[in-house]
Amino acid sequence: MQNQILNQYPNLKSISELKEVFWLNPKILPYEKASTAINMDIAAIDDAEKRLEKFAPLIEKVFPETIPSHGIIESPIKEINSMKNKLKELYKADISGKLLLKMDSHLAIAGSVKARGGIYEVLKYAETLALKHGILKEDDDYSILAEQKYRDFFSRYKIQVGSTGNLGLSIGITSAALGFNVTVHMSADAKQWKKDLLRAKGAKVVEYDSDFSKAVEEGRKLSDQDPMSYFVDDENSMNLFLGYSVAARRLDKQLNNMNIIIDENNPLFVYLPCGVGGAPGGITYGLKSVYKDNVHCFFVEPTHAPSMLIGMATGLHNDISVRDLGIDGKTHADGLAVGRPSKLVGKMMDYILGGVFTVDDYKLYDYMRRLSETENINIEPSACAAFEGCVKLESTEEGRQYIKNHNLENVMHNAVHTAWATGGSLVPEEINKQFLETHLS
Repeated sequence: MQNQILNQYPNLKSISELKEVFWLNPKILPYEKASTAINMDIAAIDDAEKRLEKFAPLIEKVFPETIPSHGIIESPIKEINSMKNKLKELYKADISGKLLLKMDSHLAIAGSVKARGGIYEVLKYAETLALKHGILKEDDDYSILAEQKYRDFFSRYKIQVGSTGNLGLSIGITSAALGFNVTVHMSADAKQWKKDLLRAKGAKVVEYDSDFSKAVEEGRKLSDQDPMSYFVDDENSMNLFLGYSVAARRLDKQLNNMNIIIDENNPLFVYLPCGVGGAPGGITYGLKSVYKDNVHCFFVEPTHAPSMLIGMATGLHNDISVRDLGIDGKTHADGLAVGRPSKLVGKMMDYILGGVFTVDDYKLYDYMRRLSETENINIEPSACAAFEGCVKLESTEEGRQYIKNHNLENVMHNAVHTAWATGGSLVPEEINKQFLETHLS
């Protein structure tokens, strides 16, 4: 199988050898053509944004930590100039303009990017059930859903999800808080502390000896057998995808508040750690709808789990697995340990994603230490994959080619680079200490 694939796709050879690569997407199109090709649905993003605003009073009531933001779940963004200087010094990186950290690692409730899509999907399902059964009207104050009678109603229903960890936390914590019976099917690489936290929050955790795809497959199968069960499908959910996409509208407001302009003379580069693809794909989709050709999005995957890269480079999407190339899928970046990408997301990225970087595991811990030392910010190792994009974009032949292809040579000094930190604030202190002391060869 491996030789057959390599004969057909010789450009995958370096990937199969677990080398770091920077793959440029040859299908990327100007925004107007791309948005038509993928049928970009701006109205659907608008709808998701309005729904989250409608649910804000409920979120504020159920999760007191969101009181300061009035139930709007949003993460801070920060310029990290000391980290930028350290990356330039240690990795001989060319990083023009500003370097920002978008701290979804510190999102309320679930402490990861998954709080966006996961919480949105649970809320939308709760709304659908309540409206269908006539116990909620669209003009009601949705905070009434926190009352005991609604919890009793939701307790008749199950929500299930397959996860490597962070989506499970998002779905599990939110579902349990509203009264649902929730089961999280977790892959072998899921961290023990995440399983423990879920159980403490009232979720049932089912553990598997295999990878993410198997956890999803088994979870979906069990859910399909129960008419009272709803499965959150990380591989194929449009609701998750749209929940993530709202991040772009929020980012636009934050950059405006920082007096940062994004236009043809001030390009935005965004680097997103990627597992199955839902979160980075949704964010990319949203960013393109806001900034069009002035934003350039890149995914970053571990060398041992480059599933989205392989799916997009071959055009096979979820019909190919990293194991078909002899790659084991095992990585310290547990949230990115995915062997097979999302078909839904891969096809939607075909014409709007700039490319994909791969990164060795040892660098994740190095980047984590550098961020902790320079900025006193701790994020989990998988989230640190984003820094590989910052380091490599302007320092590689592929990156320089991308800049040239998009006529950006004369505006890179105004570039705004954004590393999207996908998780970490819920990591227990003792585990965080272990991360910072981990050195891989």
